[in-house]
Amino acid sequence: MGRTGRRAALRWMADRAAVAALVAGGGWVHGAGAEEGGRGAAEAAGGRYVVLPAFPSKLAAPRKVVVWLPAGYDTTAERHAVLYMHDGQNLFDSATAMGGKPWAVDARLAPLIADGLVRPTIIVGIWSGRERAREFAPAAALEALTPESRLALLGEPPGRGVSASRAAVGDVAEAEREAEAAPALTDAYLRFIVEELKPAIDSQFRTHRDRRNTFIMGSSLGGVVSLYAVARHPEVFAGAGCLSTHWPITVNFNMLYDKDDMRPVRIASAYFDWLSRKLPRAGGHKLYFDHGDSGLDALYPPYQAQVNALLRAKGYRDGIDCIVKAYPGDGHTEAAWGGRVDIPLRFLLAK
Repeated sequence: MGRTGRRAALRWMADRAAVAALVAGGGWVHGAGAEEGGRGAAEAAGGRYVVLPAFPSKLAAPRKVVVWLPAGYDTTAERHAVLYMHDGQNLFDSATAMGGKPWAVDARLAPLIADGLVRPTIIVGIWSGRERAREFAPAAALEALTPESRLALLGEPPGRGVSASRAAVGDVAEAEREAEAAPALTDAYLRFIVEELKPAIDSQFRTHRDRRNTFIMGSSLGGVVSLYAVARHPEVFAGAGCLSTHWPITVNFNMLYDKDDMRPVRIASAYFDWLSRKLPRAGGHKLYFDHGDSGLDALYPPYQAQVNALLRAKGYRDGIDCIVKAYPGDGHTEAAWGGRVDIPLRFLLAK
């Protein structure tokens, strides 16, 4: 790649000094970063990335955070809206995306910004790790579940044997102790975003800091936690994009595909009951939902129908406060989500 190509290519700035600076309270530090080509669709988007390999936190495990700045960011003094996205490893780079197929969400958003269809927006990609299920399962909604259901949902505590069936055989006390040993981490994860990551983003980059310009988006369990974020922090987030929302919440496939096992229904119902009390009424937020009809997505229509009824009861209007779409033929994949992410981007980020 020649000099012109290198200047035009996206720059991935791996700034390890920034982590120490953040811990010391000194803000983000931009160090020398290597230019990398071969990023596939992302390379055509323009703009640049800022990468922090291990963003420090007192509330959640350190994790990689990737910030995408659109092409006009460095040439104007304009402030930008911010879209926080879960599972950041799947958004931009084929080398880290599941199945080697990233959403390429920057490539989808860049032309929308250039054509004036959406407001100028920064993407903050938050990587997930081994605690993904516990960070994305809606903690407050799960308090009503039995210990056995919580164990089946969240998995076994580290170092413990397979004991999710203890309650089923009568050992309720032991199941309760183990459920308490593997709590949901969702509220701490969202506090990490709201209390630590967002202030760092707002201090380092030219952002609109108000609720009207702050959004959150994810797929599968990332959709679950995005809606939970709006209900938990309605003063922070103006809207949520929830693609292929995994309403059963559990990732126990034996439970999901056993028609006689009613635990996924009970788990989802606990979340819906909580949302009926805590989700803000229409008027100040935008919500986007969708699903395909292949693979895991084939399970979602009955659950989504319940959510639709809840939205109507809260006063949400189709095309104004919310959008719900079905995509025949689409499965539960990064490629499917990337192929249609322009729809929620246009809805949530409209000028």
